[in-house]
Amino acid sequence: MTEIDIQTLPYRQGVGICLLNRQGLVLMAERRDSPGSWQMPQGGVNKGEDPSLAVLREMKEEIGTDHARILEKYSEKLRYEFPDWLQNRRTFRGKYRGQEQEWFALLFLGEESDIDLSGAHEPENPEFIAWKWVDLSETPHLIVPFKKKIYETIATAFAPLASSLRSGTIS
Repeated sequence: MTEIDIQTLPYRQGVGICLLNRQGLVLMAERRDSPGSWQMPQGGVNKGEDPSLAVLREMKEEIGTDHARILEKYSEKLRYEFPDWLQNRRTFRGKYRGQEQEWFALLFLGEESDIDLSGAHEPENPEFIAWKWVDLSETPHLIVPFKKKIYETIATAFAPLASSLRSGTIS
């Protein structure tokens, strides 16, 4: 069997979802495959799909709702590489070296009862088992280490939006 040089593999194209409520808190969800691991929803972009549509589709698939509006898109794509242990156990094995994501801040317009982790809208297995609202500044401390730099970047970039929501200047 030929060993694959991970560095020659492409990045999977994706979107990240920083879903904020009217109090300026962000939704974090606990992974089904790794209890105790929390993250913001994220997902892949289909070939030819507009990322601003992919973010709403992925949100619906992963947390059961698309009751939100896009507030802002981060100006750059952000990348992370899969660690070796993940390369060896994931369905992406041998296909991607990591993910390149476009991140969006969205305002949640629904009710908490709209959030549904049952997987009713997920074409694959449900990804999450629990969710909670947290302060955006806490997210880098909750995420797995290989995604921490991205979460630090997003927490800083979207902090003014969270602050504006807390103060009521965004509605």
